[in-house]
Amino acid sequence: MSLSDGASDDDLPLTLPTEGSQSGSIRKGCDPFAQTQRSKLQHRRARINQQINKEMRMRAGAENLFRATSNNKVKETVALELSFVNSNLQLLKEELEELNSNMEVYQTDSEAVNVPMIPLGLKETKEVDFTVSIQDFICEHYGEDSSLYDKEIKELMELRQAMRTPSRNQAGLELLMEYYNQMYYLDQRFFPLHRNLGVHFHWYDSLTGVPSCQRTLAFEKGSVLFNIGALYTQIGARQDRSATAGIDKAIDAFQRAFYFSSFSLNWLFENFSNAPSLDMSNPSLCMLVRLMVAQVQECVFERVTLTTQDTHFTSQLRLAQEAARVSDVYLLVQQTMTQPLMKDYVPFSWASMVQVKSEHFRALSHYYAAVALCDHTCTLHQTSLTEKAFLQFYINVPAGPPLSQILRDPEKRRKLGKAHLRRAVIRHEEAMRVHSLCKILRKMDILQDVLSLTHKRSLDKYSELDREDDFDETAEAPEIQSQTHQKPDITPPNFSTVQVTDIFQRLGPLSVFCARARWGPIRVICLQRGEGGLGLTLRGDSPVLVAGVVPGGCAAEAGLREGDYIVAVDGQDCKWAKHGEVVHMLKSCSDRGVELSVVTLHSHDIQVRKSVYVAIMLSHSSDKENTRQRLLSGAKGQSSASLLNWNRKKKRDGSGVTKRLGSTFSLSFGSIRDNEAMY
Repeated sequence: MSLSDGASDDDLPLTLPTEGSQSGSIRKGCDPFAQTQRSKLQHRRARINQQINKEMRMRAGAENLFRATSNNKVKETVALELSFVNSNLQLLKEELEELNSNMEVYQTDSEAVNVPMIPLGLKETKEVDFTVSIQDFICEHYGEDSSLYDKEIKELMELRQAMRTPSRNQAGLELLMEYYNQMYYLDQRFFPLHRNLGVHFHWYDSLTGVPSCQRTLAFEKGSVLFNIGALYTQIGARQDRSATAGIDKAIDAFQRAFYFSSFSLNWLFENFSNAPSLDMSNPSLCMLVRLMVAQVQECVFERVTLTTQDTHFTSQLRLAQEAARVSDVYLLVQQTMTQPLMKDYVPFSWASMVQVKSEHFRALSHYYAAVALCDHTCTLHQTSLTEKAFLQFYINVPAGPPLSQILRDPEKRRKLGKAHLRRAVIRHEEAMRVHSLCKILRKMDILQDVLSLTHKRSLDKYSELDREDDFDETAEAPEIQSQTHQKPDITPPNFSTVQVTDIFQRLGPLSVFCARARWGPIRVICLQRGEGGLGLTLRGDSPVLVAGVVPGGCAAEAGLREGDYIVAVDGQDCKWAKHGEVVHMLKSCSDRGVELSVVTLHSHDIQVRKSVYVAIMLSHSSDKENTRQRLLSGAKGQSSASLLNWNRKKKRDGSGVTKRLGSTFSLSFGSIRDNEAMY
């Protein structure tokens, strides 16, 4: 749950950079001080989260003292204190559950009468100060003055702070995706494989508020992915579903939320042996996947209802089967929510809403079956088509006369329709009973209106079909075969459309200057041009590689070695310089010679070559176009991984690295040998 888990459409973003601004994200979070309904709700959530965190620390301390002490009087005092703490935690949990059950805040303001959807609140997180950790890593690993990167560190922290308060629209989604994409660079720059940066990431459970803290960046990535999926549920819930355009937007949003829930299951399995928090556990994510599927199916039914203009027999049967399908998927969600681990975790209002919807849509399926049987007669031309549709309508063929005979006999059709209406009324009444048991649902006037209207409609239809001479007991209506013409489809978002530039690109190209690489200290080489030139061969660019050194030449005598990377010429940084630019600097050197700052790469992780490809997909800086073309040509034959897969575990073999001169390593530049030249 984010500090301002959302802002309404009226929430204004913070001041954006001007058009000429050279740094900083153009995407900003909502104003956390805006007094909207949703921001007030989130402020209360944040306060409760902090109180829960405090009480849990007190409980942990009291439990440790209880186990450690042998003094009976102290044990009695601690036991009494523990009872108070547990009582406070229970009260806080109930208060938080009531806030999480507040679904009306996320619904549309439309006057249309639609059953409310269930949105998911965002995970709340504490602020993170990267300053000291990144500064220390830059000094230690990169050997540079960390104070030169204060601007970049501030920009990163501002982006993360904005990410805590995304708006409930496309801009909010892009903000979260931008931070997620930026974490790729953060991971490559500052997180070695077998060491963490020392930064603690604090996130609170979306439903219980229980805090979790880890130092791994995978936890941060997973929590951001969770919030992207949760934000999609809020966007889906706020759509006006009184028109097909709004329904289509809701379907798209819930399908994307379905994708993120499914992806999080795979991500969780590959990155954690145990779930970092309960809302990211396997049972919880499975429940959310099924909930998203059910809400997509509900939107599909609403669209079919809107677009079915005719009142033909087969059209009403289709509506009945679509409603039965919605009831079935909600029944599956209900079964998932009643599992032992989920029963005490899912808010009671969620479980009640799901049960209400299962009963409500089952009632609608029987109602539309009755309408098809009683309100529509079939011509001789239509009989064969209707019989075929009717034979596939029930799960089991009902006892009694054949279905074809029932279709031709108006009285038998009336009696079967009456049986369906009886089942519809019973289901409507059960939905209203479950609704009345939940205090949160009783406050939702629109849900009460929907249930009352549909119940009255079924009662009126039943009264219309009932006759005074109906002395026979009403038969039991058979179960309807559920069927849908549109199943939920996984709709993954395109992360590459949210283009970002590496905030710390001044450190140098990721192909060399990353946390996985190991190199010696920067060496300053003083070169004096001799009769035979400088005596070295250069290759590639960004950075330029010393491909060879002439034995006995000026470069060799000065201490330059094959495999060195040139990072500066006469104090001018050239990590991003092209081949021609470095050559021009060397040729322009005066009689006093030239000073080269070089580094020697000693080891390199296999992920780097793949990271170069992904970096190109994320980056859009025009000044690196030539470098990207060269790297792309060198990456031919490699599989292009999805942007969502970069945080997965990689195989650690030695491919892609070429050993040179004992302990010196360098990347292969076979695709750019035309840039190699002797100087």
